[in-house]
Amino acid sequence: MIGIYDCFGYGRGYDVSFEERYQLIRNAGFDCVMLWWSDKFCRGIGYQNDATFARNAGLIIENIHAPVHEQNSLSSDNSEGESVFHDYLQCVNDCFEFNIPTMVVHLPDDEYPINYLGLERLEIIVREAEKHDVQVAFENLRNIKNLSLVLNSFQSKNVGYCYDSCHHINYAPNDDLLKLYGNRLMALHLQDNGGKHNQHQLPFDGNIEWSIVMKKISLTGYKGATALEPMNWDYENLSIQQFLDLAYQKAKRIDDMRTK
Repeated sequence: MIGIYDCFGYGRGYDVSFEERYQLIRNAGFDCVMLWWSDKFCRGIGYQNDATFARNAGLIIENIHAPVHEQNSLSSDNSEGESVFHDYLQCVNDCFEFNIPTMVVHLPDDEYPINYLGLERLEIIVREAEKHDVQVAFENLRNIKNLSLVLNSFQSKNVGYCYDSCHHINYAPNDDLLKLYGNRLMALHLQDNGGKHNQHQLPFDGNIEWSIVMKKISLTGYKGATALEPMNWDYENLSIQQFLDLAYQKAKRIDDMRTK
């Protein structure tokens, strides 16, 4: 399967409705989609309806992305810490309610080490995920120590890893993350590291060696979607359908590398 993240740009308030954009995603050839699961980033209320809109367009929902705005407060003994904890719990329950198999979570940056309270909160989240058979995939960012701590602390089959290719090369290029955690791989965020933001580019438009990355992913035994997480920041000259068509062509190229 080949998938893409649904909030890839085109309007601060998403000028193209999500009901329409899922149809455009399907028209480009994508099989599945990853959903942003929050009212932040100008999404507003009603984002839960996206699950229905995506399926009505013929798309499989690969995963949801949990909110990120308070991620560094996970271990904080204050209202922000309680807020992010309850947001993550709600995502587990929403996955169960909307029949979505996986949620992707940002752990705090390493300058905010996860403490006993943070681990207690994560344990409650993991137990809830086990109860509902939801997978919780923790993503690599500026958080390699926290990621290692959490993956080593929770050996549950419902806890795993989301590999982000651009975050890897930008923040931890000397760590072989797919070798370390590939046996627990549950999700992919594939993006290149070129452009004015040095991230969220389409494959082959940055510095990542895709043949190497895709071979390593193949060796993990991962069976999930080849899923892109791009933004249209450097592709404003393209219409939304042109952008999606180009994204699919590039995704198909790297997907083919998994079988070579």
